[in-house]
Amino acid sequence: MPKTTMNYRSIFQQAMNYDAVDRMPVIHWAGWPETCERWYGEGLPKQADEHDFLGAVPFFSRIEADLQIYPSFPEETLEVTPEYRIFRDASGVTLQDWTHRSCIPHYIDHSLKSAADWPRFKERLRPHVDRIPTHIENDIVGARDSGLPIAVRTASLMGWIRNWMGVENMCYLMFDAPDVYADMVNTLAELTCWSLDLTLPIARDLGVVPDMGFGWEDICGKSGPLVSPDIFDRCVAPGYRKIADKLESYGVNLLGLDSDGMIESLVPSWMAAGVNVFFPVEPGTWGGTPERLRQRFGKGMLMIGGYDKFALERDFAAIDAEIEAHIPLMREGGYILMPDHLITPDTPLENYRYYLERIRHLRF
Repeated sequence: MPKTTMNYRSIFQQAMNYDAVDRMPVIHWAGWPETCERWYGEGLPKQADEHDFLGAVPFFSRIEADLQIYPSFPEETLEVTPEYRIFRDASGVTLQDWTHRSCIPHYIDHSLKSAADWPRFKERLRPHVDRIPTHIENDIVGARDSGLPIAVRTASLMGWIRNWMGVENMCYLMFDAPDVYADMVNTLAELTCWSLDLTLPIARDLGVVPDMGFGWEDICGKSGPLVSPDIFDRCVAPGYRKIADKLESYGVNLLGLDSDGMIESLVPSWMAAGVNVFFPVEPGTWGGTPERLRQRFGKGMLMIGGYDKFALERDFAAIDAEIEAHIPLMREGGYILMPDHLITPDTPLENYRYYLERIRHLRF
C-alpha cells in the first residue's frame, strides 16, 4: 500500500501488520529517577511534563482492570533507617528498600511460600466487581482519543508469582508441585479472561477495539529464563493460549509482553502459545539485537524496543550509528524502534534530545 503520514497509533497498526510506514513514532518511555535529577541540572524544568518538553509520546494508552491480589494485605512499616526501609507490601511480601538510590529491593519474606499456602492466597485472586474501575468508560474514551496504541491489561503469569513467592520458592514449586504452579498460572489467566469479558464489550460499544493485550513478566535474566521451556510448555503456555484466544474472540490479534533479559529460549514457546509482540529486546544488556531475533524467529515475532540505550551515553556519532543499524528492520516492518529500557543516569539530556530529533526527522 502507499506510504502515508500517520499518527502513532496508525504507525503501530501498520508496522505490526507489515504495511508500509513513512516514519517511526518519537517515543519517550521513562528514565531512572537519577536520570531526571541529572536532567534538571541540564535544562529540564522540574515542573515540566517530560513528554511535552521532549516533544515525544508515551509508550501506549491502557485499558485496565485490577488483576493483582484483592483484597490486598495491609501495608506495614517494620523498620526505618536513614539508608533503608523494611516493610510488608500490599502483596504480603516483606522487603528492604533503599532510601537514596534506585535498585531492586531485597526480598526478605513471603506470605506465599509453598503449595500449602496457595489455597488461602488463591482466594485473593477471585473475580470481584471492584476490580473494574468505575470510570472505565472514561478510560476507554481517553485511550481512543489519545492517538496512541491501545493496550488492554493482561496479568503476569510468571513474574507476579516470582514476586509473591521469591525466586527460590518458585523454582522449588515448579518441580515439587508443578500442578500447583499450573493452577497459579491458570488462576491468573482465568481472572484476565473474566476482566476482558467485562471491559471489551464496553469498549466495543464505544467503537474501540484495542490494538493488543499487554502484560509484564521480567522472568529472564542476563543468562536466560527462570523457567525451563519444558515447565513453561506444561504449566504456563495453556494460560497464555487461553488469554490469546479470548483476545482473538474480540478481534484483538496481538498479545504482547514486557520481559527483560535473554528471552530467546522461551520465544518459541511464547509464540506457540499466542504471544507475538516482544518488548524491550535488549542489545544493551545481553546482545539481543532485533535483527538477530528476526533472522532466527521470522516475521511472526513482532518487536518494540531494540535500540541500545548505552549508545545514548556516548556521543552523537554512536547515536547515529545505532539508528542506522536498525533502519532496514524499520523498513521491513513488524518493528517499532525505541530504547531497550529506562534511560540511564549517564545519558546527557543533550544526547537524548539529539536522539529524539533524529527519530523525529527520520523518513523512509
